[in-house]
Amino acid sequence: QVQLVESGGGLVQTGASLRLSCAASGIFDGYNMGWFRQAPGKEREFVAAISWAVGVTAYSDVVKDRFTIARNNAKTTLYLHMNSLKPEDTAVYYCVADSEYGLRGQYSYWGQGTQVTVSS
Repeated sequence: QVQLVESGGGLVQTGASLRLSCAASGIFDGYNMGWFRQAPGKEREFVAAISWAVGVTAYSDVVKDRFTIARNNAKTTLYLHMNSLKPEDTAVYYCVADSEYGLRGQYSYWGQGTQVTVSS
């Protein structure tokens, strides 16, 4: 059974850095894991993803020069390192996982989300 638990969200100022974590259980090498976000009044959008086996990554164009997705060596935790945060990064961030689709595809498993708020 896949379980995803996010942590690390909070309130920061423009230009700050923040690291989100996602504790993952039930994940094996055939999975892809990633992050989506949803801002108030907007649709959920893809942020970044990583193949659990070999660490291939993908990013949205909006974050690719500022955010880094990574996993720990034990393959139990997913991270999202966020630098140079902007007010438009304010959203609920969700950890996701799936074993059927590509990095930018659909995701079946979702965490509960963690709020990131960037003040101007």
